[in-house]
Amino acid sequence: MKPIRLGKTNITINRLGLGSWAIGGPCMDGDSQMGWGDVDDEQSVRAIRAALDMGVNYIDTANIYGAGHSEEVVGRAIRGLRDKVVVSTKFGILCDPAAKRTTGIIHGADEVASSCEASLERLGTDYIDLFLFHLGSCDEALACGVRDALETLVAEGKIRAYGWSTERPELAAIFAEGEHCGAFMHIENIFEDYPDMLALSRRTGMASLCRSPLCMGLLTGKYGPDTRFAANDLRGLNAPQWMNYFIDGRPNPEFIRRLDAIREILTQGGRTLAQGCLAWLWARGENTVPVPGFRTEKQARDNAAALALGPLTEEQMRQIDIALDRA
Repeated sequence: MKPIRLGKTNITINRLGLGSWAIGGPCMDGDSQMGWGDVDDEQSVRAIRAALDMGVNYIDTANIYGAGHSEEVVGRAIRGLRDKVVVSTKFGILCDPAAKRTTGIIHGADEVASSCEASLERLGTDYIDLFLFHLGSCDEALACGVRDALETLVAEGKIRAYGWSTERPELAAIFAEGEHCGAFMHIENIFEDYPDMLALSRRTGMASLCRSPLCMGLLTGKYGPDTRFAANDLRGLNAPQWMNYFIDGRPNPEFIRRLDAIREILTQGGRTLAQGCLAWLWARGENTVPVPGFRTEKQARDNAAALALGPLTEEQMRQIDIALDRA
């Protein structure tokens, strides 16, 4: 699979990213957990560098992942390798790093620059390759103001490109009008398809960065009815209201049932379940870039190994649709 360009910019990335939410550590959003449990920073650094060695050149993080901790770990991992890595981080949701919790959202374009400066410091770099707006929705006036503020940051050399993490194509289209918009990030996995976002990305020449490509680990097949998560893991009993992959701290049985129905197809050709799910995303279009999370070096390596196996075939895609009653 050929690398793809981010919009009209000169930035290119390979077809798999590293999602750095899980390595941020515990953090609260109101009464809900939004971290993935305790972390081992040394292990996280090793995992990132292992993936880079295997051809992954795009890393995604956000200011709220561990209330800034993920950005710091990513910064450590890419030290001395900055010119070989494309880094994206997100802004729009505010947090308190000391208290390890979110504190609200931005309400004006004037907060974009300060968010950028804080992320630059935590990442230990003087530029961000791709700066992603992290609010799933906002009014059109704020969207236009944020887009213009991002263009100013490009002119100042603080960022190289920008995009939006949203499932709303009518809002993302506002950013697409900007000269340096390069990508959209949205949920996309074998059970949650957003064809309108994929279509917008294709039409405007943007990369489609697929978040939750493995349904927060559920699609790896390693979790069953007896699985329990720690209290400081967002997949556990303190999960946010939007959590649908795990119910009451256990894998959603409907997702497990559907995964079992397509397990044999996904693992053809020696793929693991996770690699099959990534291959499904590559078959959805030439501009899709799955961004799976990771906790360990093994997970990062296994995901990166999927690059050599490429996308599913048209026939495999057809078989999956039949098995899931969506032919």
